[in-house]
Amino acid sequence: MKLESFWQATAPAFTGAARGDLPASAEVVVIGGGFTGMSAALSLARHGIRVVLLEAGQVMGQASARNGGHCNTGVAQNFASLAASQGLEQASRYYHAFADAVEYVQALVQQEQIDCDFMRCGKLKLASKASHFPALQAAYELMRRTVDPEVDLLSADDVRHEIAAEGFHGGLIQRRGGQMHMGKFGVGLAEAAARHGAEIHPQTPVTALTRLDGYRHRVETPRGAIVADKVLMATGCSNLGPFPWFQRRIVPVGSFIVVTAPLDPALLRHLLPHNRTYVTSMNIGNYFRTTADNRLVFGGRARFAVSNPTSDARSGAVLQAGLLKLFPALAEARLDYCWGGLVDMTADRLPRAGERDGVFYSLGYSGHGTQMSVWMGRVMADRLAEKADANPWQRDPWPAVPGYFGKPWFLPVAGWYYKAKDRFS
Repeated sequence: MKLESFWQATAPAFTGAARGDLPASAEVVVIGGGFTGMSAALSLARHGIRVVLLEAGQVMGQASARNGGHCNTGVAQNFASLAASQGLEQASRYYHAFADAVEYVQALVQQEQIDCDFMRCGKLKLASKASHFPALQAAYELMRRTVDPEVDLLSADDVRHEIAAEGFHGGLIQRRGGQMHMGKFGVGLAEAAARHGAEIHPQTPVTALTRLDGYRHRVETPRGAIVADKVLMATGCSNLGPFPWFQRRIVPVGSFIVVTAPLDPALLRHLLPHNRTYVTSMNIGNYFRTTADNRLVFGGRARFAVSNPTSDARSGAVLQAGLLKLFPALAEARLDYCWGGLVDMTADRLPRAGERDGVFYSLGYSGHGTQMSVWMGRVMADRLAEKADANPWQRDPWPAVPGYFGKPWFLPVAGWYYKAKDRFS
């Protein structure tokens, strides 16, 4: 079993990196080479703007190519709960933003001819306990009436036709979601940005960011400095680098994934006949899907810990036990890959985007970033280019997480809390 991301290990190499020294200046500097940054760089280059993207490591080296491979409609929260806390009008705006984001990902795949196994398959959320089903039912009734007439509510008997696993008490299908190979999409997106004129510099961490006037900043790196007319911060969890204000507002939470060796296609069709993306309703639950080469990708918050090789291996053992409990027929299946990554979590599990002290940003996707990060890259690019000002995630104020200064000391406590909630819910 390799302790590396399946998406990264099976993606083509990125060939579009800029050669030579950093330029002295740029119209826009984008910090971060994941989905948000690359999508923004692509859109800015299409607008004819000179854009330089700086990535501390390799392109698509973090959350964008270390996730579960889902590309779905719907926010992290239950829609009925979100409507109760935010109001139906605002919750509906958020839901439509996610739906638009999935459409945009598909459009980019088609426009740039990115070979990434994209498919619209729908998402099934599974009620892990009988007590969880009423929340799914409330969400279904509200969503069908207001934002998504195509959703379906499944009984426990209905679920047995969707998944060959016992113990689920119903489910909710959202049909507009999809899936893709994250590594192939990410590299394809980066190649498209470079092809349209974006200057992309991997292995170039930002070490200092100094405001000069207005939106202009001096961006310093070990390879030199750039004076940027505008800066877009697209760094995900922001746990590294000179970004203390953001680091007090985003908590990096580990998420872990295993991938099987290729399985018998007939067995996969038996286990998951409709080949959707799947997520369970537990707080410390699981998400899973198949791949184009007949593997099963199985992930979750196996442990409330940061990602490192030791933590990933321990989490892989937890996930393997959960996989076999759900699908005993896979007892002989070999695991080929195991890895972890950091989710950029906000306190309310909703993204944040806007401008602070002259720096533009889009961050905090809270585990639902695949589609939204790509879409927000375009949204922020339009704002930087002064072509449009639409932004569903501009919300002020953005308070710091109480007692948090960049190191998530409370993750084990959070893990105990959510385990207790799952046990007694």
